[in-house]
Amino acid sequence: MERAQQLRIAEALLFAAAEPLDEAAVAARLPEGADVPALMAELDAFYRGRGVNLVRVAEKWALRTAPDLAAHLALERTVGRKLSRAAIETLAIVAYHQPVTRGEIEDIRGVALSKGTLDTLMEMGWVKPKGRRETPGRPVTWVTTEEFLGHFALEALSDLPGVEELKAAGLLDFGPIASLGESAEALPETEETDEEAVEL
Repeated sequence: MERAQQLRIAEALLFAAAEPLDEAAVAARLPEGADVPALMAELDAFYRGRGVNLVRVAEKWALRTAPDLAAHLALERTVGRKLSRAAIETLAIVAYHQPVTRGEIEDIRGVALSKGTLDTLMEMGWVKPKGRRETPGRPVTWVTTEEFLGHFALEALSDLPGVEELKAAGLLDFGPIASLGESAEALPETEETDEEAVEL
């Protein structure tokens, strides 16, 4: 099969797919020995700067509308869901420390975590349980999802901003927090009430 035909098939697969495709899924529809990474690179170059881009999310490929055209495509105003400061802090801890247990989240935050916080993040599809820690009680561990990467336009967790980037953005103007290895002081029975909510 000619390379041009392979490109057409790969493009059609990406266009028709309801979810991002990994290279193995694309290769399964192409002749044996097809150079899928090279095909993806060629399609990426072809779509760069166009109204539709080929993007890589969590080691998978997808066709997405160009981000700078969002205002021209919106048919109605999207109302963002508001998260409490507790939920945002919890999401950040899971993202940077995963896999992490509920107890470790509480140690880092220095306050007890209400059940609803993790439930809210799970309903949004941004975190999920993944196995259990091999420690007494075998607590459940939590990790982020592909939906989390996609929402924040991250190809992989390694693309999360580092400390210096967060400082430059003015997001680290608070004091140091406890590390996972440190024991927190006695935690209150319930989580503090957060009046402030942040829209994402």
